[in-house]
Amino acid sequence: MSISQPTGLKFLLRGAAFAAAALTCSLSAHAASLTEGFDKVLPVGWTATNNSTTIGTTGWFQGNDFVFEAQAGPTTSYAGANFNSTTDTNTISNWLIAPTLSFNNGDVVSFWTRTVDIVSFPDRLELRFSSVGAMDVGDTPTSVGTFNLLLIVNPSLTLAGYPNVWTQYTSTISGLSGATNAAIAFRYFVTAGGPTGDNSDYIGIDTVSITPVPEPGTYAMLLAGLAALGGIAARRRANPAA
Repeated sequence: MSISQPTGLKFLLRGAAFAAAALTCSLSAHAASLTEGFDKVLPVGWTATNNSTTIGTTGWFQGNDFVFEAQAGPTTSYAGANFNSTTDTNTISNWLIAPTLSFNNGDVVSFWTRTVDIVSFPDRLELRFSSVGAMDVGDTPTSVGTFNLLLIVNPSLTLAGYPNVWTQYTSTISGLSGATNAAIAFRYFVTAGGPTGDNSDYIGIDTVSITPVPEPGTYAMLLAGLAALGGIAARRRANPAA
């Protein structure tokens, strides 16, 4: 009796399954991965802190589809913030903080944002990153705690600087020594804002995602899978089926 070796198709499929399993295990066990469409504000695991000069009548809230509709999903499924984050004319510093995750260099953070159709009062938004994974944003309008700046939308507070259609922004994580428990945060930061201020109107954030980069261990496992495929092929050539 002879035992036939797996056909070329079979061992290729087995190798592909091995490689896919290696990739899945590595990403699920070690890397940051998040997708948030804000069907509910605040989402589970997210926190909000309003450090504006004085606390207004709103913080981060469910999107209002009378102002504009969401970038994706139900029409109100986005996070909104506006001039009522503070009172009178003051500095707005209104934080929306994502859950702590394990980040690696090369992970990509992306989100969509926009302001109102007709812009009369400029807005500004910061994306920040804390490599200690805490929720420390300080307690004053100008403090940022442990969060460093990744990118800023409309840094100079100009009327044309903040998009009035949904626009995607991305930032790549770097400078980490290895897998690090960390967190991203959005900061609605507007000076001279508020109901009587020259700045601040209404912004939305939607479809926040963190895409992990495969870790070095993943590539090692993939190479092991390819080596195993090579071994199977060599055995088939040396021991053809009888």
